[in-house]
Amino acid sequence: MYTYDLLENGCYYLVKDKEESAIALIKVAVETDHCLFIQRFDDPTQTEWKLKKDMLFDIIECLSDEAVKAWEEHYNAQDAYYEEEEDDE
Repeated sequence: MYTYDLLENGCYYLVKDKEESAIALIKVAVETDHCLFIQRFDDPTQTEWKLKKDMLFDIIECLSDEAVKAWEEHYNAQDAYYEEEEDDE
């Protein structure tokens, strides 16, 4: 078990909140003395505040800059695809 306190501001992580939960991509957007503002990239995109002492089952990895760039290209391409569908309606 880990805590959110181990995560660094501005970094993207693959994590599991609980043993049985799916792997989730998160980004630490803001850090305060006691909390972190977490952006989750589930569908739809979610944001939430977490106490630094809140537990995580697993921190699988911190994504490299190259992995983030590749993911962003894929993620943004999906957004463009959905916008085109909406325009057709």
